[in-house]
Amino acid sequence: MKDFKGKLFVFSAPSGSGKTTIVRHLLAQEKFNLEFSISATSREPRGFEKDGEDYYFISLRDFKDKIKNDEFLEWEEVYRDNFYGTLKSEVERIWAQKKHVIFDIDVVGGLRIKKKYPEKTLSVFVKPPSVDELKIRLKKRKTESEEKINMRIAKASVELATAPQFDKIIKNYDLDVALKEAEDLMSEFLNEKEVGSLE
Repeated sequence: MKDFKGKLFVFSAPSGSGKTTIVRHLLAQEKFNLEFSISATSREPRGFEKDGEDYYFISLRDFKDKIKNDEFLEWEEVYRDNFYGTLKSEVERIWAQKKHVIFDIDVVGGLRIKKKYPEKTLSVFVKPPSVDELKIRLKKRKTESEEKINMRIAKASVELATAPQFDKIIKNYDLDVALKEAEDLMSEFLNEKEVGSLE
């Protein structure tokens, strides 16, 4: 591990595709030596969200200053004055621990990271069985209004069109199969030598 070369694993998908479940599963596999990249946001914390755990909550002014100072790997204004991004210092923090970075990130951010680190990044798009199935899954969550769900569905159609730009596509028809596929992709990208080489 002396010559540790950190890799980046980007998982992107429309909301409700199951990417968060897949990322959590991979994080639990010690052999992959992963650490989750925490995003920064200019919005206020919701519910039980904790700073430095769920997000890095920073003020709108600070966020804009960090953009000016080129401190982000990627960022975007999702809604007016509502920014999200990945701090370069977050990736450096994880690499300093000799761990690989895993992202659960939207499509635009995911592709930007791939562009910045083309050789080090494996970008994976998680595809739902269909847009109808996506709608069913989002409704089952019971966390959002019908209007918000319809907005997500409209966004999903646009996001699905970007799937071919990713290195790999996992079709999440059956979660167990999708998890196995994700593990195989990780192992392949890390080369078997690096997997489990922490002894």
